[in-house]
Amino acid sequence: MKKDIHPKYYEKATVECACGNKFETGSTKEHISVEICSACHPFYTGKHKLVDTAGRVDKFKAKINKAETAKAAKEAREKQKKAKVIKQKIKDKGKKKGNEQKPASPKSSQGGPGKK
Repeated sequence: MKKDIHPKYYEKATVECACGNKFETGSTKEHISVEICSACHPFYTGKHKLVDTAGRVDKFKAKINKAETAKAAKEAREKQKKAKVIKQKIKDKGKKKGNEQKPASPKSSQGGPGKK
């Protein structure tokens, strides 16, 4: 075996879990921090619990809330836009009724009695 190419091996490396559990094992690192261990893992404990790593669940909930808020705002804008269009149509209809001209009589459009 070549010398000086292998990392130092610690026979009593300490492993510390986020739940507070500590134990020793062999490793190339002297201290190891883990998020989940056999003392708190649902497979080993038989208890179902939500394991939130680095706030992923909170980030997901925030993303969903943001999307719902944006959707509600978009619907409100569309509703206002539709109301504005309807008001404009009603306004235009009122103007047309006041400015309508009487249709020309059929006799005048056919040339009338003066033409041969």
